[in-house]
Amino acid sequence: MKEFHSFGWYAAKIAPLLPKEYLKPVPSRLWGGFAYLIVVIMGILMISITDLHPIINIVVSVILGTSFASLGFLGHEILHGTIVRKAWIRDLLGAIAFWPLSTGPNLWRKWHNMNHHVHTQDDHKDPDAWPNIEQVVDKPFLKWIYKIPFPIRACASFLSLAVQFSVHSTMMFMLYIKEFKPKKKPAVWIQLILPWATWIGLLFVIGPLKWLFAFLLPLLIANLIVMGYISTNHRLNPLVPVNDPLANSLTVTVPKWVDVLHFNFSYHTEHHLFPAMSPKYYPIVKEHIKKMWPDRYHEMPHFKALIALWKTPRVYDQNTELVDPRLGNAYGSLGNGLDPENIQSRQVRKKEEKKK
Repeated sequence: MKEFHSFGWYAAKIAPLLPKEYLKPVPSRLWGGFAYLIVVIMGILMISITDLHPIINIVVSVILGTSFASLGFLGHEILHGTIVRKAWIRDLLGAIAFWPLSTGPNLWRKWHNMNHHVHTQDDHKDPDAWPNIEQVVDKPFLKWIYKIPFPIRACASFLSLAVQFSVHSTMMFMLYIKEFKPKKKPAVWIQLILPWATWIGLLFVIGPLKWLFAFLLPLLIANLIVMGYISTNHRLNPLVPVNDPLANSLTVTVPKWVDVLHFNFSYHTEHHLFPAMSPKYYPIVKEHIKKMWPDRYHEMPHFKALIALWKTPRVYDQNTELVDPRLGNAYGSLGNGLDPENIQSRQVRKKEEKKK
């Protein structure tokens, strides 16, 4: 794909074809969040005040973990203003939804809404973008990481999905806290401290073993589910000079019942075109995109996207290729030669050799 268009360019062409109410908030989406909140409270109470068999505790932990993740998806939706528009209500509901993941609404809007969405797949400005080969060569720690054999790196990368969201959220706090105005910094700190104080307080109340089932294991499961989506949102796409959602984003397909449980989070290209639109309308947006730009749109089954991630490295070269600095193998990105059905690499000289 040689020609890029901004998300506004696409949105302007699709908007006239959408229902008149497509940008209105949809408060009814909160009912799903209310159901998840009840499940979370009941699950934690069940583990805390009863002595259940370990297998039952594990089952409850899985339910809690999936609920934590779904609340995070809803929190993402809330903080885009697609459910309620009044700022203090939006932030309160967003804080509650993100409470299990311990990410504050002010930080999330700064990190995700204002930086990731505005600078998607810009290797210098997008806080979620993966590095290019020059950045790896210039940083000793990254250079050491990429000397590890690729199969080990791939395995470690997938195992790390169970902690990646929490770790990245902490990194984003350290990156952006200094950018908040002095009057807002106390609120950002409070939004970080209160959730963790809740979960650490729970540890002292119910003890380490029950806390493992009531919070730690569910948090790992939630990280795994959330990062299972986030890792496929852009990591197979190229870095781009223009924020073009059809070039830099991937929509994954999942069973309909999973979309219901996860608030249509799988429709990621659609979300980057219309971040202020309720995901309720994303299936309609998808239909129009596929009719108007079928050769530009990227979608694939979620499990195939994960397999493609496993088989390809995460370092960019020339913005469009994914390269392994250790072996010198290069793979195309989506729209630039990557075929998820038949992933092939070509041999290139290592960047270190080019610099000699």
